[in-house]
Amino acid sequence: MDNEVFKKIVIQKGEELYRDMPWRNDMRPYYVLVSELMLQQTQVGRVIPKFEEFIFLFPNEQVLAGASLADVLKAWQGLGYNRRSKFLHEAAKQIVQLDAFPSTYDELIKLPGIGKNTTGAILAYSFNKPSIFVETNVRTVYIHHYFNDRFDVNDKEIITLLEKTLDYNNPREFYWALMDYGSWLKANGVRNISSSKHYKKQSALKGSIREVRGQIVRELTRSDMSFDDMQKLVKADARFEPALAGLIADGLVTLAANRLHLTK
Repeated sequence: MDNEVFKKIVIQKGEELYRDMPWRNDMRPYYVLVSELMLQQTQVGRVIPKFEEFIFLFPNEQVLAGASLADVLKAWQGLGYNRRSKFLHEAAKQIVQLDAFPSTYDELIKLPGIGKNTTGAILAYSFNKPSIFVETNVRTVYIHHYFNDRFDVNDKEIITLLEKTLDYNNPREFYWALMDYGSWLKANGVRNISSSKHYKKQSALKGSIREVRGQIVRELTRSDMSFDDMQKLVKADARFEPALAGLIADGLVTLAANRLHLTK
């Protein structure tokens, strides 16, 4: 695949397949941060209404930092992977302490729960900086055009191509195009992500400890309760104790005087 031809294809597909999203209409860093954490492990269609609800409750990092973790967890319900909300809450507190939203890679990567991909996304989408990052849709597009006969593609190979093909004048729109094109490819039967060395199939929710973790948090968003009542309510099996222990260790749930509540 010729790199210039590839770039033209991506730009054209981006124009044809553009998806309207609230964090694209308003690209302030806080909105992008919230959206990126929500989009981890969650589809865009489910994220948009939750994003709008969350922003209504916590319109900026100052309001979010001043809220209790319990309130943040309640607002997060329906998205799963509740640790993401705790990371977001902690990141907001750190940003407020800095008195300004970080705008460099070295500053952003220090925020709680913010890895290199989220850092790269904030730099590209909010600040239009030509950062390099690889996520599922990016892999889908590059594997489809450059490695369609391979089953062992390393992200380093994709990064090398990204560096050669990125639109350095308009990185924000180029990444939007990659995301929309990648999503379209997957919706139209391109299932090549397992060709990436970095692909890890998400474990099934049903029957997992993660399922019980979600049940416990969901019940505690309604009311505090005793340890025994919680066991009965979630029809606890052998997963209950490790699930609860994990939530307590993560700082999401507190057990005191035999009563459970979301961490305040």
